[in-house]
Amino acid sequence: MSNWFSVNEGLNQMKFSDFVVRDAIVTDLDPDASKEEIIRRLCEALCDAGALSREHLDDIVRALIKREELGTTGIGMGVAVPHTKHPSVDKLVATVGISPDGVDFDALDGEKVHALFLLVSPTDLPGDHLRALEYITRQLHNPTFARFLKQAKTAEDVWVLLEEADAGKYASH
Repeated sequence: MSNWFSVNEGLNQMKFSDFVVRDAIVTDLDPDASKEEIIRRLCEALCDAGALSREHLDDIVRALIKREELGTTGIGMGVAVPHTKHPSVDKLVATVGISPDGVDFDALDGEKVHALFLLVSPTDLPGDHLRALEYITRQLHNPTFARFLKQAKTAEDVWVLLEEADAGKYASH
């Protein structure tokens, strides 16, 4: 690969550390929870961490559910990326949810979901939203990263994996 087109140069590459809220990572999602309950739990974690306004919680949950009704964000291989844009946020925020036993998220492949990235973006920064989705998806296509993420037991385990991904440890060659 030539130097002028390095993946990490000049493309406004996002990293997990740019938008994942460390204090909002949840690693014990209830396997019996509904899709809406899972989304609400992850949004509440973002509220508890100060990344979302509790005043807008119900509206953000509704926006995420509405997005799910357009088509599942359960992309397969045990992963889902629920996402929406909302005027109450002024920067991209996300959290990671892990369910050791898996949750039913209507995934495209019919399998249970073990790792979720929930993303909320400002309505006026669609480029950031797309770059974050692209970065998440690219990292999750690495089977080693995806497997380790689904096996993470603690928020610290998840954060270390995200940092390793940001440092290029799981980059495709």
